[in-house]
Amino acid sequence: MSNDSPVDFYALEDLLAPEEIEIRDRVRDFCAREVTPVINDYWERAEFPFELVPKIAELGVAGGTVTGYGSPGMSAVAAGLVAAEWARADGSLGTFYGVHSFLAMQSIALLGDEEQRERWLPAMARMELIGAFGLTEPQHGSDAVALETSARRDGDEWVLNGAKKWIGNGTIADLVLIWARDGDGKVGGYVVPKGSAGWTATRMTGKTALRAVWQAEITLDDVRVPAENKLANCSSFKDVSTVLDRTRYTVAWRALGIAQAAYDLALAHTLQREQFGQPIAGYQLVQEKLARMLAEITSMQLLSWRLSKLADEGRMTAAMASMAKMNNCKKARQIVSDARDLFGGDGILLEHHIARHHADIEAIYTFEGTDHVQALIVGREITGISAITGRRPARAQQEPPQSI
Repeated sequence: MSNDSPVDFYALEDLLAPEEIEIRDRVRDFCAREVTPVINDYWERAEFPFELVPKIAELGVAGGTVTGYGSPGMSAVAAGLVAAEWARADGSLGTFYGVHSFLAMQSIALLGDEEQRERWLPAMARMELIGAFGLTEPQHGSDAVALETSARRDGDEWVLNGAKKWIGNGTIADLVLIWARDGDGKVGGYVVPKGSAGWTATRMTGKTALRAVWQAEITLDDVRVPAENKLANCSSFKDVSTVLDRTRYTVAWRALGIAQAAYDLALAHTLQREQFGQPIAGYQLVQEKLARMLAEITSMQLLSWRLSKLADEGRMTAAMASMAKMNNCKKARQIVSDARDLFGGDGILLEHHIARHHADIEAIYTFEGTDHVQALIVGREITGISAITGRRPARAQQEPPQSI
């Protein structure tokens, strides 16, 4: 097995379709050529690599599982593999791609009507238009269901007021999907074009993770959008949850990708790093760590693959996605920590890449639902009691809290 391929200890490759392997390898090869050699400099300067965007567009992977409109229509397994490859190279680019393809494009594909899909998706698939997803607010992360951004109908327009925070791609996007409540309390998605009057997007600074992707704080002060920019098939937070449920499984894959990167880097380092006259990979304590890291990665691989197969069959539930996100992110966090430890002092130098992954896993551990919230979603599923509200909700009426 080549050094640029992650270990596949249980031969997961045998379970993959040829087209899934092809698209994974296409992204893997691109990342090895174009991303890994340059990304540390962007990360350190907290700059977004704009020049990579046209090259990413040429890969033909924008849109993920979206079928038609120029998107590849991947299986959920392929989408997960692609998400893992982006994360294995760099968490920031994985976030840029995930927001554009899995949140913005999926929302339009799932909740827009045919005219809206035709209007926006082809250009987004070509990455001529970049998308963002505006749900999280300054006071509402895990309880995003309580969003306060308002939408008021005024003739042929909707007028939006409110604030958003942590919006990936928010300062560079051509289209930002803003989630807001109307006067009847119904949640809708409104596509806001770049440059709209009353719109302010400020890049967040001082981040210690995912530094090469830009998140924004957004204020909306009587922002007017045409009535036809409201997604036609969205009327409640359940619709938003549908999108989030269908994207959360890719976050489990992203955690796996970072864990694989950390393991591969640690293994290579311990084989070449000599202390006391021999490679440190020959010491028992090091081998024990490597063995346990690999065992966790293998379990994460199998869990992720099975979850995506269930998604492809239409059998994945919100709790299943939450369990995978919870499990993989926590395990990845420990694996990356152990890998950084095996690097010793070299582990804090960006040139070895592990320091970047060590920082980035903290963001992935948190976004699209914190560890605690994911556990409570699973707990509600297995007990029938919401530990968040203390109520035993009717399952058909559940609106799980989400975060981005």
